[in-house]
Amino acid sequence: MKNIVVLITLSLFVSCGSSEKKKKGFEYNRTQKEEKKNTTADVSEVPIDLNNKGIGPVKSLTFEEAINQDMAEKGEAAFKQKCTACHMVDRKLIGPSMKGIYERRSPEWVVNFLLNPTEMLQQDPIAKALLKQYNNVMMLNQNLSEEEARAITEYLRTL
Repeated sequence: MKNIVVLITLSLFVSCGSSEKKKKGFEYNRTQKEEKKNTTADVSEVPIDLNNKGIGPVKSLTFEEAINQDMAEKGEAAFKQKCTACHMVDRKLIGPSMKGIYERRSPEWVVNFLLNPTEMLQQDPIAKALLKQYNNVMMLNQNLSEEEARAITEYLRTL
């Protein structure tokens, strides 16, 4: 009988000890999540500057009022082939959503970023802020021609 009382007492101590470990584990995970939230809150907002033309060959770009459907179709094909690994039309992925891009960026900036992402990420304030916001994941240079970049910008108008 004495052995049974000792076993019951020991089992109570063991079970109390294990629940205490679970609490510590829970507190650790909770703290870890809070730290992640705080680091994302520290990321500065990406400025909206429609006067920023970016860094690259395109200094001026004016869209015609009507969308060039043929060019937009070519741009859509190029976008699907070269851009969808990182960009979705209507939500963030590895990079920003493309819907409403011209409410945030000038057409010149978009073309120059497509043509010249490396230099833009090094020197342009908006590109630097985007790089920071997207965890330093750099946009790769897709070696687009000006014609391909222009077609993609026309497709982005349709979104």
